[in-house]
Amino acid sequence: MWITNWRFLIVLTGILPFFTESIANQTLPESTEQVWQVGTGRWDSIQEQHFAEWVEKTITEDFFIRYGIAIDCADVPYATRWIYSRIAHLPAAVTTKDGHLLGHWSTAWKNLSQAKEWYLDRRFRQSLLSVLSETSTRTLPLDTYPIRITTQSLSAGAIFIGDGHAGLVGRIVLDGSTYSPVQTWEATLPRKVQQLRQKSYFASVTDIDAGNGLVRFRWPMFAAGHWQYLPNRDHPFYSLEQYSQDFSYAEEVFDQAVARRIDPKQYEPAMRARLIIDSIYRYLLMRVPIVQEGFNHCRQKKCPEGSYLWEVYSTPSRDEMINFEIFHLQKLIKDNKLDEDALAKTMEERVIPIAVGQTVTLKYVVQNHDWLSHDPDDSIKARWALAKCGMIRSRIRNSLGAMGFAEQRYRRNDPEYADRRRDHNISELKFLQDQWKDSGCKDL
Repeated sequence: MWITNWRFLIVLTGILPFFTESIANQTLPESTEQVWQVGTGRWDSIQEQHFAEWVEKTITEDFFIRYGIAIDCADVPYATRWIYSRIAHLPAAVTTKDGHLLGHWSTAWKNLSQAKEWYLDRRFRQSLLSVLSETSTRTLPLDTYPIRITTQSLSAGAIFIGDGHAGLVGRIVLDGSTYSPVQTWEATLPRKVQQLRQKSYFASVTDIDAGNGLVRFRWPMFAAGHWQYLPNRDHPFYSLEQYSQDFSYAEEVFDQAVARRIDPKQYEPAMRARLIIDSIYRYLLMRVPIVQEGFNHCRQKKCPEGSYLWEVYSTPSRDEMINFEIFHLQKLIKDNKLDEDALAKTMEERVIPIAVGQTVTLKYVVQNHDWLSHDPDDSIKARWALAKCGMIRSRIRNSLGAMGFAEQRYRRNDPEYADRRRDHNISELKFLQDQWKDSGCKDL
C-alpha cells in the first residue's frame, strides 16, 4: 500500500506543476469592450516591487497637475494604483460607495475610444473619474489589508489610513535625514487639480476597528467565473502586528514605533542634525527654479489662488515640508543640547542663489522660515522671507479681518465660538506685533 501511494505521489508531483502553470497562464475570455485587458497578468510580490519602483520614480508633487486629474486625499492611492494597473496590464478593482466591486473588466464605457497611452485613453480616463467619485476613505479599508511593518512590505505604494484622511507612501528614507523614514504623498479637500504634499508619516495611534493603519491594496483574482478579492490572510505581507499592545514601547507614539522598525539604526544626535541640515539645504536649492519660474509667469498677477497656474507655481507643500524639518532640527538641537554655534556656522556657509546676483544663507532661511511666501504672485524677496515686514503686515491685516468676520458671523448665534476665535486672533496679533518690533519694521 505504501509503495502504491509513493508511486502515485511521484506521478502527482510531476503533473501538479504543469497543472498549476496551466491554470496560472491561461488567458481568460476578455471583452474588447472592457476598460483594459490583463491576459495572464496577476499581482504577486514581484509585481508589487515593480509598482513600488514605479511610484518612487514617477509620482511627483505635480503628477496629477500634468495630467489634469482632480484629486482629494483618498484619490491619491486609488488613482495611482488604477493608473499603474492600466500601464502594466494588471487587474484592478475598487469597492464603490454602494458596495459593488468595480474593476478593469467593466464594459460601462465601451462606447468611448481607446489609445495606447493611458492619459490619451478616453475609456480609461472616464473609468478613472468614476472610480474617484465612487470611492473615499470609507471604502479604502474594504480594498486594502493590514501589513507587517518591514522595509519589504512598507515600501512605496503602501497606504496610510487615518481619521478621515489617507495618503500614499512615496519612498522610504534610510539615512536619518527626515523625521520619519516613511515619506508620504498627500492631498487635501476639496477635490481639485492640485499639487501633492510631501510629508513625513505622522500618526499617534492606530485603530483596527476604524480601519486605520498602514495597509496595501488587495489583489483581484478570477475564481468561480468572476473577479473577486484574494482573502486578506492570503496576501504575503498580511499581518495584524501593528495593532498589538506590544507594538510600541511605553510612552512611544505609533509613528515612532514604525520608524524604529523600519530604520533601527541609532544615530548620534549631532550626526543626525547634520543630515537634516543637508536635507533642508537640498529642498531649498530645489525650490529656487520653481520660485523663479513662478515669478516670471505670475508677476503680472496672472496666477490668482485656485487657478491652474497657482497650483503649478505655488509652493505650500514644499514650504510645509521645509518648515516641519526645520522644527524637527530645532527640537533635536534643543533636546540634545547640541552646539548651536557650530551648527549655525555650518548653515551660514550654505548659500542659496535665489536670483541673479542675490543670495541668502541657509542660516537666514532657518531663522526666518515662518515668513517664506508660497504665493507665486509675490516678489522674489517675499518668497525668500526678505520682505518680512510686508508679510507681517499682511498677516496682521488677515487676522483683523478674520476676527471681524467671526464677530459678525457668530457673535449672536454662537458666542462661545466667537470668543474662542477672538482669543485666537488676539494671541496671533500679539505675536505679530512682537515680530514687527523685533524685526525693526516701521509705520504699522
